[in-house]
Amino acid sequence: MRTAPILIFVVVTGTGGEICLTLAMKLLGEVHDFRPRAIVSFVMRALRVSWLWLGVLLMTASFFSFLTMLSWFPVSFVIPATSLAYVAGAFGAKIFLGEQLNATRWAGILLICFGVAMAWVDDLPSSLHWPSAFITIRLAILGLAIGPLLYYLVGIYSAWRFFRVAHQISSKPVGDNSGIAIGDAAAPISVLKPVRGLDPNAYENFASFCRQDYPEFEILFAVSDAADPAVPVVQKLIADFPGRPIRVIVVEDRLGPNSKVSNLCRLVREARHDLLVITDSDVRVEPGYLRSVAAMFRDPKVGGVTALYRGIDNLQFVAAMDCVGSSAAFCGAALVARELEGVKFMMGSTMATTKRHLAEIGGFEHMVDLHSDDYELGRRITERGYRIELLPEPVWMAFPSQTLGAYLRHELRWAIGIRNIRPGGHFGMLFTHGLPWAIAAACVAPSAAIAAAYLITYFVLRFAMAWIVGVWGLRDPVLRRRFWLLPVRDLLSFFIWLASFGMNQIEWRGSAFTLEKGRMVPVTPRSGRG
Repeated sequence: MRTAPILIFVVVTGTGGEICLTLAMKLLGEVHDFRPRAIVSFVMRALRVSWLWLGVLLMTASFFSFLTMLSWFPVSFVIPATSLAYVAGAFGAKIFLGEQLNATRWAGILLICFGVAMAWVDDLPSSLHWPSAFITIRLAILGLAIGPLLYYLVGIYSAWRFFRVAHQISSKPVGDNSGIAIGDAAAPISVLKPVRGLDPNAYENFASFCRQDYPEFEILFAVSDAADPAVPVVQKLIADFPGRPIRVIVVEDRLGPNSKVSNLCRLVREARHDLLVITDSDVRVEPGYLRSVAAMFRDPKVGGVTALYRGIDNLQFVAAMDCVGSSAAFCGAALVARELEGVKFMMGSTMATTKRHLAEIGGFEHMVDLHSDDYELGRRITERGYRIELLPEPVWMAFPSQTLGAYLRHELRWAIGIRNIRPGGHFGMLFTHGLPWAIAAACVAPSAAIAAAYLITYFVLRFAMAWIVGVWGLRDPVLRRRFWLLPVRDLLSFFIWLASFGMNQIEWRGSAFTLEKGRMVPVTPRSGRG
């Protein structure tokens, strides 16, 4: 009975440790200088990488568990059995590291499995006989159900680390953060807003950018049609704020399937200033927003800035559920990513960079057929050696009233997009869905006390993470009042995640596309007969 759990533990922790150490080394880069001073410098940098510490912890646990196995069973059994780590390592490399396995490697994996099976059959220790298949499944579910609980603990720690500093920065007067980029002068900014249709409270969202406490900036709107309903709102904005340079540009040429990115190509060419701030049309900001963005670029290693977001209250049920999920789940996941590997993406709430950084990655022209342009922009900038920073103060976002069906379609489109651009990360989301795992663990638990422990631990840690991220950190008023929606949203999110594996076609802005490695391929309607 004891053999299978400890063998699984040795294999999983050992493989997990190796993957974590690989991620750490990819962050650190190759070692070429072996002089003592260079080695010391490398070691000091390595000690600041979270993946390294997690890898060492897992490898240590695996090593001492391996010693325990040697004390329990013959070495002639332990060595072949633990070679399953090679199999787990191959699957881990494919799923989490994106490595490609050819036919020869798959054949080797099958041979290893065959060899382990022979070692088990030949002179099998009596303690290895399984009482029933149900016990095997029970142990696997109870063990795996701990994964989401650990994720919530990491999320709580990541949010606490970020917001305890962010709140200190945000509490300072605006003038304390006004030293920016070029000498003692504030770098002029071009705010770019591709729009289509009207979001809730569109005028107030747009006007918040006109009320910025910043010396020099312009606001450029882009629409694909002169008859777009957003045009009269922008014209009213121009009349109400005559002192602000505001322009609306009609972009008739479409460079690719992603009309937003196509419009951004034109906006970048029209922009008068080097520092570009791009936001979605449903974003509303505080008066010190542009100062906070520009202050980040004082560091020459910063290539981009993005922002978390909180919701403007909407009494509609589905809109509130969307906001609760975004604050508690999406922003929480972003903070965990920041803690483990750094921010390597941007969000539509804020995509700030410069024309120079944009030119280095080929401009938006190279992204006109990509679905997740915000993610790609951040990824390509970080690949050039720059950092992406999170603003200390979140922006506001207006979540629209919508039907449950529309919400589910939007979430499914987002999940399919993530699976295409980050297949390993998308699969790993399995261990962020705590409610299904807690229910499964409760169903197979050997006693009512253990079942209750899993369910209670889920609710305690899940709500604790949501509170730290959304209520204390983001100060989201919607999440504070609609806390009870979180388990409902979590359960729906799990089924959306499952459904995302079964399809590759999305509907976006009235058109159908197939996603191929993140690229949007228009679906051509089948011609009818006759």
